Amino acid sequence: MSWLDRWIRTARPTPLQLHGIPVELRSSRADIDSSAVLQRLDEALTLAMTYQPHRFRHLVRDIRGIRVERFPTRGAFLPAERVILTELTFLARRDISAAPVASSILHEGVHARVHAFRERVRQGAPDGDRDMAREERLCRRAELAFGEALPPDLGSPVIARALASLALPDRDVAPVVDWALARARQDEVDRR
Repeated sequence: MSWLDRWIRTARPTPLQLHGIPVELRSSRADIDSSAVLQRLDEALTLAMTYQPHRFRHLVRDIRGIRVERFPTRGAFLPAERVILTELTFLARRDISAAPVASSILHEGVHARVHAFRERVRQGAPDGDRDMAREERLCRRAELAFGEALPPDLGSPVIARALASLALPDRDVAPVVDWALARARQDEVDRR
């Protein structure tokens, strides 16, 4: 039995931490193996720590934790909580390697880094206009750098996705999302 299996089967007296990052798993899908999801998260964090140690150190400093749950996108940074949300079914996929998962986490880590910087600079002043396309391109460039640091078999899908996104116009690289509609569509898929 792996350490993740033992942790899942215990009363969990202490929160789970992977590589120094608190992790909260909110599984709403009985058909998804929680230990496999946590194992994939561990693999992804190991890749990030191995191939982009400086970004991993920033990630650890800039966030309070990672939450895994069902969500209408691969990942998100929740600034009010300083938490990266990683989507449950994305972690459960076995048709992709851990590299796109790690890339997504590092992407959200850049959002966390920008948020932390903005918090220090504005020191309680209202948050002004954010150039979301510019911020999203920073995140995609971090994904590209990560993909280029990986062995080619792991890095090529990360590089392709980052380059495709960087080629988009601003309105498409950082689209406005109706999260209520996205959640409703996701819930409909889950019901089916």
